Amino acid sequence: MTATALLLRGARLPEGQVRDVLIEDGRVSAVAPTSRLPSLCEEMDLSGFMLLPAPAEPHAHLDKALTWDLAGAPPCDLPGAVAAWRGYAEQVTEEDVLVRARRALDELVANGATAVRTHADVLPGPDPLRGLRALLRLREELSERVALQIAVLHVEEPDEVLDEALELGADLLGGCPHLSDDPRAAVARALTIAERHGVGVDLHADENLRPDPKDLLLLAQAVRERGFAHGATASHCVGLGGLDPAEAARIAKEAAASRIGVVALPLTNLYLQGRDTPARTPRGLTAVRALLDAGVPLAGGGDNVRDPFNPVGRADPLETAGLLVVAGHLTLPEAVHAVTTGARTVLGLPAAGPYEGAIADLLAVRADSLSGAVGASYPDRIVFKGGRAVSRTTVIREVL
Repeated sequence: MTATALLLRGARLPEGQVRDVLIEDGRVSAVAPTSRLPSLCEEMDLSGFMLLPAPAEPHAHLDKALTWDLAGAPPCDLPGAVAAWRGYAEQVTEEDVLVRARRALDELVANGATAVRTHADVLPGPDPLRGLRALLRLREELSERVALQIAVLHVEEPDEVLDEALELGADLLGGCPHLSDDPRAAVARALTIAERHGVGVDLHADENLRPDPKDLLLLAQAVRERGFAHGATASHCVGLGGLDPAEAARIAKEAAASRIGVVALPLTNLYLQGRDTPARTPRGLTAVRALLDAGVPLAGGGDNVRDPFNPVGRADPLETAGLLVVAGHLTLPEAVHAVTTGARTVLGLPAAGPYEGAIADLLAVRADSLSGAVGASYPDRIVFKGGRAVSRTTVIREVL
């Protein structure tokens, strides 16, 4: 038995069995019926808890987090939210981003996320990468608790700014082709710059309900034609959800053939989209069933946390899973997969969970079933990264 071993006793697995789980050197080394594993190391009693793969948050905006009350954004659509943020961003400092992003990231970790991908805006003003620098500092500061990936988000910024951002240490290149006058050229430019630096791309794709979404299809075609090998993700893809099912399935198959991961973001997209259609309002959600049926790696993300794009959001991947069940009609196992294993797949991370050989990134939540874990979403949680507890939340409730 290694010095870093931990035995979790009496945990209920997602499939329903109650098991003991042995962790050694950051991986799950054994899973057995209760009392079958010898007591030779530190133990933790998880009776009454369900043990899940730790969630990963595949799409956050930590530089914007917690600015709803500061930016004075009214309830609005996507262009209004962009305008409100850009106005406020003029006064944003590196230290301001660091403080707010740390608070939001602490919430994500406490709720179970051990890996997070955040986008970082190129900010207005003479120091456009101040937000990125704050997130790079945060990535180093919290590296033992959470793996943070940073995608620098751009629209029409000069190449030299994006080159500098990637040289500073951003992990990926983001982008918004649907905000460009020429989406095809915007996709090509993003892939060219990413290839130059040997990094992947994560594009905000088709973040609208127009009847002719292009971004996902353009990205799929460009990735395949170029043989782009650094990994590509398309986030949002809201327009796909409004297409005829046959057309949505065709585009989903194109994405699958190009090995593009797709991130569904129900919370913010349901809030922002469809406001200009008061009757029979279309839902701001991508075609999750068509993507799954096509074999596309599907992740579920939370997107914004109480900023001009969304005044709500608890930084809780289980909230996202619940929305995928209610709004996307996924099954409970499919929704949990989207915010755990599916999200890790899209982020390029190895499998985690209470299974032999897996990375011991785990979430123990007080529940006796998946419906309890997702539906009730109790705050009593213990979060493990690499087999080490990094957060514990215990709530005392009194009925008087």
